[in-house]
Amino acid sequence: MTEKNGSGGGDLPASLEAAWGLRDRPAKGPKPGLSLERIVAAAVAVAAADGLAAVSMGRVAQELGASTMSLYRYVSAKDELYVLMQEAAVGPPEPLSALETGAGWRAALTEWAAAQRERYHGHLWALRIPIGGPPATPNSIAWWEQGLQALRDSGLGEGDKTSVILLISNFVRSEALMTSDLKAAVTARGITPEELAASHERTLKRLVDPERHPGITRQLETGVMSEPDEADYEFTFGMGVLLDGVEALIRRAAGTHDGSGAPGAPGAPGALGSPGGSGGSAASGGDVKSA
Repeated sequence: MTEKNGSGGGDLPASLEAAWGLRDRPAKGPKPGLSLERIVAAAVAVAAADGLAAVSMGRVAQELGASTMSLYRYVSAKDELYVLMQEAAVGPPEPLSALETGAGWRAALTEWAAAQRERYHGHLWALRIPIGGPPATPNSIAWWEQGLQALRDSGLGEGDKTSVILLISNFVRSEALMTSDLKAAVTARGITPEELAASHERTLKRLVDPERHPGITRQLETGVMSEPDEADYEFTFGMGVLLDGVEALIRRAAGTHDGSGAPGAPGAPGALGSPGGSGGSAASGGDVKSA
């Protein structure tokens, strides 16, 4: 194992000490041929090739041509390795152009969510890592901070800002996880997504009872289940609905309930990616949920 330096504080989990660089290199034994960075990179490569379930200390050691025990001088357990893998794969956020141009909270949050989604889709295995608590690693805190910056002129209280960030982050993660599950399903069955959807529709037609399931029956009769969606339709639709709700929250915080924004207008409900509308004019700084 490695020795902690004095900056670790003594009460941080080993994974956080490693992520923040608060641990020294191994202090005993011969000059190390490994590094924490090499171990994490090898683990990420295994996950990318064979999935998270394939990652083990033994497999990573094999990839590095090292003994399993030698890895424990750098990483105390597989759970710690998981945290470091996710930190390395997702990485820090890129600057938001919407923030730099002053486009408003709505455009900034849309860009922020899309960037998160892109990172997840590039590393779908990372979604299989259990959530062990609130953001605490350098990159996860950087993403959190950037989301808060997107809402800095919204007029929302600090508690509501955090709740909005959590809501959108959960949506992005859920959408990416569903994509991962569907990808795994079609791969396992050796079919295309379109063939999977058609098979599901045929199954429903055999099982659904019009009297017990009138809503699903109408869906089948209208053929909506057979209509192809654009690749990003569900994400775009979901973000639009969520941001409409945030817009309403901001208006409530500001004490303005005019709701007169025309669909598609800047800052109006339904205008996904549009500038923030009332984002810069909200007067109340208190949390709506605690008002």
